[in-house]
Amino acid sequence: MSSVRYFDLIREMKDAYNHRLRLVESARQRGIKSTARAFTTTVPTVRKWLRRYQQHGPSGLLEHSRARHSQPRKTPQAVEFQLVELRKTLPTFGARRLVREFDLPVSHGALERIWHEHGLMEKRRRKYQRKQDLAHIKASWALFQQISADTKDLDDIPHYWAQAQRLRLPTIQYTARDVRSGLLFWAFAQQRTASASAVFASRIQQHLDRYGVSLRDLVWQTDNGGEFKGEFPAVLGDSQHVRIPPAAHTYQSDVETVHRIEEDEFFDLETFATRGDFLAKAHTYQLYFNLVRPNSHKDHLSPWQIIERLRPRSPIELCLLPPVFLDYHLNREGGYDVPRLPYATPNARGASVRPERTIALMGPPQVACCERLSRRTAKSGCATGQTDVRAGGRSILSVLSGG
Repeated sequence: MSSVRYFDLIREMKDAYNHRLRLVESARQRGIKSTARAFTTTVPTVRKWLRRYQQHGPSGLLEHSRARHSQPRKTPQAVEFQLVELRKTLPTFGARRLVREFDLPVSHGALERIWHEHGLMEKRRRKYQRKQDLAHIKASWALFQQISADTKDLDDIPHYWAQAQRLRLPTIQYTARDVRSGLLFWAFAQQRTASASAVFASRIQQHLDRYGVSLRDLVWQTDNGGEFKGEFPAVLGDSQHVRIPPAAHTYQSDVETVHRIEEDEFFDLETFATRGDFLAKAHTYQLYFNLVRPNSHKDHLSPWQIIERLRPRSPIELCLLPPVFLDYHLNREGGYDVPRLPYATPNARGASVRPERTIALMGPPQVACCERLSRRTAKSGCATGQTDVRAGGRSILSVLSGG
């Protein structure tokens, strides 16, 4: 018989049934003590398996479950039902995040156990080892040292695409994100063009300059797409424009990450009634992302909290630039929802007169109204963390009640 210890041998076996059967047969033929010495194990171990074999036959040699027979502190059935409904309503939110953001009365392990029992746990994606972790390097950067900009196709999101075709919603998203704080800026259009990118960057540049950000120290990083050539570099002024090497997609990890997050938390969850409703909900999610949503890779702080910590006197309006339809600023005939030159006033002959401020720097009436509303909301609640814009504008009560 092998000199390998019984417990070491069992630990490496996928199925120990045959080894235990040989142990029992040896015990019946040679005795318990001789078998214990031959199998390099203890007398109680041999007695245990011999007793189980005598009581239950061959099935007694199978491994028994080590799970506890009762759970006196198990989650109540009513709470368990609410947690299951919460998972069905927000399927893209992880257990740790739901416990943290909604102050759930269970641990993340208990929440995952409940989801697993109800068949609501998806197969875990394989994690590849990081070749280089730059998080600690980016944490030493200054605010608005670098903005990563990119575009995203929205026509490959099934839940959103059906609504986009029915309501003529935009198919291209323009995204810019400050690397240090994670502050997010959005805009939308029907096509991916250099003109639209120029308007998008111009709005952000003027917004940052208005609230005291030094544009001379700012670097815009983009890929090599045609939408970031031509007019785009010209509108950056004193800021620098750098392009990533070809096929080096990890250089844009900050903006690519937020593309996946917003698809899970916004485009896969929300339904829209009109184009104005889409813009309002997009602005609500942007407020949630910038003011409330904690980032687990940035010490569980929101972008606004990081800005407050690094630059305490920064105005909260820095986070409130609303998303717009860039087509409004490119099409002289006006968009779907506003007439041509909505801010122009007619002269004595009835012709439209362009105002002093160019239309490219102003939003449609719905956007201006949304911006004023968001500022009032921010001043009354967001700054103290009491605003109710979590989960894409839904409170936990409305989520659990199906509202």
